Amino acid sequence: MTVRIETHHGNALPERLPPAREGDGLAKVLALISRERKIPIRLLVHVSRCQADTARARQVAMYLAHVSKGISLTAIGTAFGRDRTTVSYACSLIEDLRDDTAFDAELDRLEALLLGGGEHG
Repeated sequence: MTVRIETHHGNALPERLPPAREGDGLAKVLALISRERKIPIRLLVHVSRCQADTARARQVAMYLAHVSKGISLTAIGTAFGRDRTTVSYACSLIEDLRDDTAFDAELDRLEALLLGGGEHG
């Protein structure tokens, strides 16, 4: 499945998404992180790193897509325009940040929203 993501420059870039089931899970993760972090989806999947808060939100989205939705690192990398090793690094980084109790509680809340099907909390 190919979707078109508008960049901040107004150009449309084709983005490759994983197969439908994984694409649906990834779409839910992106929608949730976009809403919760107040960052447009187009920036979450943008090819540039963007600002630090956007990069961190992207890493959280990659982590949740892999851990909560079971999407492969390769499929996530393809959807985000990154290599699977970059996704692996993001997942490791977020896992390490879970040592902070506030950050861990926030991720638990986001995971519950994803797994429960509800997206408002």
